[in-house]
Amino acid sequence: MTSPAPAPLLSVRDLSTWFHTGAHIVARAVDGVSFDVMPHETVGLVGESGCGKSVTSLSILRLIERPGRIEPGSRIEFEGRDLLSLDDRAIRAIRGNRISMIFQEPMTSLNPVFTVGDQIAEVARVHAKVSRREAWDRAVDMLQQVGVPAPAERAREYPHQLSGGLRQRAMIAMALMMHPALLIADEPTTALDVTIQAQILELLAELQSRVGMSILLITHDLGVIAESASRVLVMYAGQIVEEAPVRTLFAAAHHPYTEGLLSAMPRMGERRERLTVIPGTVPSPTDWPAGCRFHDRCAYAWERCRVEPPPLYQIGATHVSRCHLADEPNRRHAAGAPAGGAASQP
Repeated sequence: MTSPAPAPLLSVRDLSTWFHTGAHIVARAVDGVSFDVMPHETVGLVGESGCGKSVTSLSILRLIERPGRIEPGSRIEFEGRDLLSLDDRAIRAIRGNRISMIFQEPMTSLNPVFTVGDQIAEVARVHAKVSRREAWDRAVDMLQQVGVPAPAERAREYPHQLSGGLRQRAMIAMALMMHPALLIADEPTTALDVTIQAQILELLAELQSRVGMSILLITHDLGVIAESASRVLVMYAGQIVEEAPVRTLFAAAHHPYTEGLLSAMPRMGERRERLTVIPGTVPSPTDWPAGCRFHDRCAYAWERCRVEPPPLYQIGATHVSRCHLADEPNRRHAAGAPAGGAASQP
């Protein structure tokens, strides 16, 4: 008798987060997004700037401020609880405790007028209700666990006194203070040099193994996804356009947008005069194109793409793609490969 499949740690269904800017203009930053994060899993969420990745993460924690709002019909469940139905006190008890977040830029996320140790210790004081002395000791211990040298001394320093890599480690220490079940890491290696990036990713993997948490890793860098995630969600224009295990995605990407992202990656041993780029830019969330939202940047687009929004087609057992090429694969062969990259097979 087979055991039942484990329940998702986080389940997001039909999430729509819109910004109502007046005069009936609505920016649909996140528009009908659904995905799961399983226990102990690392899921990558990738896409260009402006695709809705960070708004998705802030929506999970209910940190959207006016004029933004999570629209009716959205559902976010964490550990079996409906996060959207919780009152403010209950959601605050989850933030920083059961769900933690590493924000994009630690220099702006850390308070410049408090020491690093005080800011990390505050998490334990709020959620664990421990004394000031014990909270401080826990903060120093956490800094040591994330590889900060001379943690007792560093804890007494202010954010501006630390390097970018040490500030990022301090942010990780703060996020993991309460051993959360889910860590949301929003561009955790942005603005760090390559060596420090590798150290931060290795640290997250080590801490995940030790603590047993799940990670939602948000980035625009597919190289980071390849290094760290087991499954990847590709986001474009407020929607998930492709989802697959990482190996499947890199071996046989289906959506033309994913193809473009992969073609734009530099590769070891490959000499190219210029990196491939995806033509055009992400459209404005106040005016998403009709039909497929990627059609005006796509080498394969035909009339159907301009008028009919594609559903998420099932490509394989664990692979979906929001592209009509799944329904009409011969169109891919007729159009050929996009400029600068080879077309993947469906």
